[in-house]
Amino acid sequence: MGYLTYPEGMRFLPGQSPTADLTYGDVFLVPSASDVASRFDVDLTTTDGTGATLPIVAANMTAVSGRRMAETLARRGGLAVLPQDTPTALVAETTAWVKSRHTVVETPVHVTGDATVHDALALMAKRAHGIAVVLEEDRPVGVVTPADCAGVDQFTLVTEVMAATPTVIREETLTGEDAVVAAFDALHHARRRVAPVVRADGTLLGVLTQTGALRSSIYTPALDGEGRLRVAAAIGINGDVGANASALLDAGVDVLVVDTAHGHQSKMIDALRAVRQVSTDAVVVAGNVVTADGVSDLVAAGADIVKVGVGPGAMCTTRMMTGVGRPQFSAVLECAARARELGAHVWADGGVRHPRDVALALAAGASQVMVGSWFAGTHESPGDLHTSSDGRLYKESFGMASARAVAARTRGGSAFDRARKALYEEGISSSKMFLDPQRPGVEDLLDSITAGLRSACTYAGARSLAELHERAVVGVQSAAGYEEGRPLPAGW
Repeated sequence: MGYLTYPEGMRFLPGQSPTADLTYGDVFLVPSASDVASRFDVDLTTTDGTGATLPIVAANMTAVSGRRMAETLARRGGLAVLPQDTPTALVAETTAWVKSRHTVVETPVHVTGDATVHDALALMAKRAHGIAVVLEEDRPVGVVTPADCAGVDQFTLVTEVMAATPTVIREETLTGEDAVVAAFDALHHARRRVAPVVRADGTLLGVLTQTGALRSSIYTPALDGEGRLRVAAAIGINGDVGANASALLDAGVDVLVVDTAHGHQSKMIDALRAVRQVSTDAVVVAGNVVTADGVSDLVAAGADIVKVGVGPGAMCTTRMMTGVGRPQFSAVLECAARARELGAHVWADGGVRHPRDVALALAAGASQVMVGSWFAGTHESPGDLHTSSDGRLYKESFGMASARAVAARTRGGSAFDRARKALYEEGISSSKMFLDPQRPGVEDLLDSITAGLRSACTYAGARSLAELHERAVVGVQSAAGYEEGRPLPAGW
């Protein structure tokens, strides 16, 4: 078949020359001849220098990326970008905490025997594994789950409802090629979904779930040169950019993200130059832009990776407020092509609603895809867990250009200046992000995303992300064509 190849390197179906910019819903991937027999034959490792083994980045949004998100994503190979609004000292503390986490064992939630059911329930909501370990002198003496607490007075002591003498896994058994298989089998035979993991002296190290053991056989952690989990952090283009960058690098941050809504401006160029005066070898991401010229200017100023996307985010009102932006698929396609010419890379930032969108962004040439609101409604996001009037669990999310975020960012300014800036906003200040009962944790979403992405690669005959871009064939579809591909959960 005579595919039409465009300057950006993307092949379109014959007769489907795009006459307008396209977003993810406008296009689809065409199946090609393939000899990739299994999803597990696909390598999702990125080659953009960040050290990620999974092309997924959690956005630098206050409602998305914190220590729990950073730890969990890095353990599975992705990255989370700590927001620029976070004080430098707190970023340093968070970075040290994440890098101290185990690469297989999950961080536990624990209480002592004199804690109440109310205390345990509040903590269990912080983690997707859904248990609290009851400790006595730092050693597990029981575990408690939400089911144990159902119908019990909130001030009942956890020792009265816990499962005593829990099954435990010893840390030393989690080394070796087949260790996670053995751990899974031990949990399976003990009929335990999750169990505490203890050190050689019997003190609590963490917890391991059956699903976690499976995931450890599929995902490869994103590790630094010392074998610790990787962390990214953002800085703005205002203030002493060089000093801020230096402080984050000294704190052990692995990837710097120089971030502003309109990245193609002189202050961004100055900021990048300031960062490069501090470090010539740090991995630096900058954005956001939507044109090839924007990529060229940011790469020339020192960016290794350019973030692409203006206005596609779920919490962003920029396009409706200003008319500024660009459909995301075309923006990524053009910007990725220019980045390749310059030996750089792009991250596709925003606009992904389904696993298909991630696959399309990577097919268009992005090295990674940034996810924001999609991850806000998970156990690992920083917000508190709430219950709606109809009993559904949710967390609050908000845009980083919203009045709420601007107020937090300018807390050190005068009352007058803060009030004046609050008059203008380009983002939603509060939105309920409901937890999916089937996928309440970010790892559940990663499973869904990577399953779709791996399958897309097998349809394209690609064993790597580079091959996906090289081999992908794209077609343009109508709104009806997109709707045809949506499942019908309630039947006809």
